[in-house]
Amino acid sequence: MRYLKKHPLLLLTLICVAIFMTHLDALWVNVMEARNFVTAREMLLDSNWLLTTLNGEPRYQKPPLPTWLSAVSAFLFGIKSVFAMRLPAALVSVTMVLITYIFTKKLTNNNTYAFISSLILATSFFIVFSGRNGQWDIFTHGFMMAAIYQLYLFFTTQEKKYQRIIIAALFFGCSFMSKGPVSLYGLLLPFLIAYGFVFKFKKQKHTILPLLLFLVVALLVSGWWHLYTYVYDTKMVLATTTKETANWTSYNIRPFYYYWSFFTQSGIWCIPAFIALLYPYLKDKVFFKKGYQFTLLWTLISVLLLSIIPEKKSRYLLPVLIPMALNTGFYIEYLFRRFTNMSDKREIIPVYFNFGLIGLVGLVFPFIGYYFLKDLSGVAWPWFVVLSIVLFLIGIFICLQLIQKKIERVFYATIFFMVSIICFGMPLSKAVFQNDAYKSFTQLKQWEVKNNIPVYEFAYFTPEIIWEYGSSIPVIFNQNQTTTLPKEKTFAVLVGGDNQKKLIQAFKDYTIEKVARYDINPNKASHKKYNGRLWRDLFLVSIK
Repeated sequence: MRYLKKHPLLLLTLICVAIFMTHLDALWVNVMEARNFVTAREMLLDSNWLLTTLNGEPRYQKPPLPTWLSAVSAFLFGIKSVFAMRLPAALVSVTMVLITYIFTKKLTNNNTYAFISSLILATSFFIVFSGRNGQWDIFTHGFMMAAIYQLYLFFTTQEKKYQRIIIAALFFGCSFMSKGPVSLYGLLLPFLIAYGFVFKFKKQKHTILPLLLFLVVALLVSGWWHLYTYVYDTKMVLATTTKETANWTSYNIRPFYYYWSFFTQSGIWCIPAFIALLYPYLKDKVFFKKGYQFTLLWTLISVLLLSIIPEKKSRYLLPVLIPMALNTGFYIEYLFRRFTNMSDKREIIPVYFNFGLIGLVGLVFPFIGYYFLKDLSGVAWPWFVVLSIVLFLIGIFICLQLIQKKIERVFYATIFFMVSIICFGMPLSKAVFQNDAYKSFTQLKQWEVKNNIPVYEFAYFTPEIIWEYGSSIPVIFNQNQTTTLPKEKTFAVLVGGDNQKKLIQAFKDYTIEKVARYDINPNKASHKKYNGRLWRDLFLVSIK
């Protein structure tokens, strides 16, 4: 243990591995992941590495770097493995946290603060969710943090100018190749504004040529795939670009103030994150005032810029959580130094409330958890028992240490609380589903092979279903206004929603017989979270 304390980077790595890489296949594959995973699978099976596809149809909505990484991981560890598909996102998340630690240590020359801030980042709710999720967001911001660190070194030191600017440009290009200009706008631009305002960009010799080199390399790395797809599939690229651009002003439109509760996305750090935003209160208490001003501005400018865009979703706040974790670190570091001697109730009560609530959750979890999870299968019970014991003990420890005002121990116990939930609680996620009608589309694939009858989708496809099925499913009446009528005399058709009458009308000269219903919803049909996209009726269609 002493060795780990002397090597915080190693300890941080182990914590991040526990957070982002344990039980990666525990959660259900969601729609965003399914799009990425199916595209990765089609890269491997159909060699669609550049002109990327989803269910055999062109898909250029997102650049392909995260999908390439998922495809390589699947090639190494198994094309059907959810763990393999999610592994690249987890590795990028671990790397992002480690780079953040190195960056903040360099910025402040304070190892304790850097370690605190990195742990807050690693355990913030949306960071954990995105880091364990095989979609694009964590890639674009993870690569951009690497670019930001190299740009920081470029601005603050005279050594290795060209080396640092080229590395920064490469990571910038990787960020752009992950989700376009999202991180440029939401993370890098606020960083540059905040850094320039607080620390100023000092005049240095020999900066013009390196910056021009940055622009050239970044443009080449960012743009080559977009140029390639435009040249070889111009019509589809233009249609995709038009649709995606229109979404910014017509899809998921929210008011300007929609993101004002952004600090709640940090989960267990919600209250400390809010307090850390109170500049008049904290400005004279932090150990490095300019650093605090910088992280505060970086956070607020990021929120402001994101608020300007009409299209808003909670997960778009992901870049805000990075500077906000650094900002919250200043407050926690202040508590490390001063909490023992604090007497002002206005300062003490929020601390007791925040960490006391976490301790209380640990104490009551065995009882509340048993009430809600008493119908668990036998395999899941050992995980529940271990999780209950661990959280209960952590809850006792947090409460005792709070009474003694040993806030440092309380903080690290909170980190262990989060790690325990992931390590011992994730295996319970699939054990709690209650859909007795659950029937996987993997079974449909087996049915197709056994009966040698081709399967078609009637009117639209669902990415989660395509992922479970294991290969592409041709769509008869595609939403792109194309029709592909089956040539076989006997075939099977998947029908969802209210399309059964349309099926009968479309094939009125055929014999139609219902075979089975396939349903991958984790919840019953009566549940409010039941998703109508995740079931299909299978009909056998034959010429009379």
